[in-house]
Amino acid sequence: MALSSFRPLRSRNFALVWSAALVSNVGSWMQTVALGFVITASTHQPLWTGLVAAAAFLPMGLLAPVGGALADRLDRRRWLIVTTVAEACVAAALAALAAAGHAPPAVLVGVAFLGGTAAAIGFPAYQAMLPDLVPREDLLAAVSLSSAQFNLGRVIGPALAGVVLVVGSDAWAFAVNAASFGAVVVALVFVRLPAPARPSAVVERIVRRIVAGARVAAAEPGCRSAILLIAVVALIGSPFIGLVPAVAIEGLHRGAAATSALVTGQGIGAVAGALALAPLARRFGRRRLLVGALFAFAGAIVAYGFAPSLATATVAIVVVGTCYIGVLTGLNTVVQLRAPEQARGRVLGLYMMALGTIYPIGLVIQGAIAGVVGIRDVTVASGVLLFTVMAGLLVIRPGLFEALEDGETVTADTAVAVAVAGAAPVVSADPTPGVTAQPTPPSAAAS
Repeated sequence: MALSSFRPLRSRNFALVWSAALVSNVGSWMQTVALGFVITASTHQPLWTGLVAAAAFLPMGLLAPVGGALADRLDRRRWLIVTTVAEACVAAALAALAAAGHAPPAVLVGVAFLGGTAAAIGFPAYQAMLPDLVPREDLLAAVSLSSAQFNLGRVIGPALAGVVLVVGSDAWAFAVNAASFGAVVVALVFVRLPAPARPSAVVERIVRRIVAGARVAAAEPGCRSAILLIAVVALIGSPFIGLVPAVAIEGLHRGAAATSALVTGQGIGAVAGALALAPLARRFGRRRLLVGALFAFAGAIVAYGFAPSLATATVAIVVVGTCYIGVLTGLNTVVQLRAPEQARGRVLGLYMMALGTIYPIGLVIQGAIAGVVGIRDVTVASGVLLFTVMAGLLVIRPGLFEALEDGETVTADTAVAVAVAGAAPVVSADPTPGVTAQPTPPSAAAS
């Protein structure tokens, strides 16, 4: 693996937060697997599997723009500490409910929604920090490493969850997750970041700032294309994630161990893909790699749906995970590079709104259809449909993909749009992300 993939880890701050986030993500994936398994095993309805996964993710779509506006207004590090503590409280509540006896599915869905709410208003700040902390040429590697960290948690967490569910209980998994958030809080306390920009004298209304971010996103072709494409992927392709327990239990007629194996397999593929992205992008170009990942992802979903056994399904989902992380990281990097610093949090919030709003809708739709025709048929059909839609867009609207080309600077029109729309004034003719005045090594973390 090319050493360039690991270059951001030279920073003490990045290594500290990266390690802490890994601990937290292990706990989060333990909770995700435990929650999905418990609700699927108790209801035997793919619709409930989709609902609980959607409830945890829906707030990302509803509140990410608000989180993005706050990320451009508040001290991002302190805001992340507050939202991380809130997530820990939600996980502790799940542990208490589980210890007291199995809660009704509707209650679990409601608590999952609260946890998603805390994550949604904090995650844009987490993402928006990254370009300020690494040189522009290391941004893809930093995003890829952060994705690798997140998916390494996906590898370790489900494996531990499988052990805990067999020898212990779901309450243990929720309790471990609650404790794991402490690692992130400690890391954020000790990390030293550049001082946040001073806010303008007039405090702008949240709605006005969100509208300003939307104008920026609409004015920048790369951001606009990335948001549209992630919406399509979220509706058709992404629901495979939340429906993994349904595939394991209803499709393959296996239990907790199968659920753990499939989630772990996806994580292994995602880690491998994330580490390979930076050197592959340098060789083939980010846009070409991203377009290839989009089509390969669709094909891999079809193979996953056709897999006749747990072993073949696990192999297939490794490939799915590899391709999917290429799509997510590639589109996210386009937004990170092309959005101006003054509105980056809001544009990222809109990007996450597209993912967070459409993905739960796709989950519920595919879960409901799977209850009638079968989860494996729905999985195959989703891959075929995604491939067809992407091929149609490539023929009908090739400019959509051409806009994903590497951009060295944010367009002047976009910078003007920020000022006209009411965002913070542009203070530099060069909106290149990065802490150019800092001689210290760069650091960042995002998942």
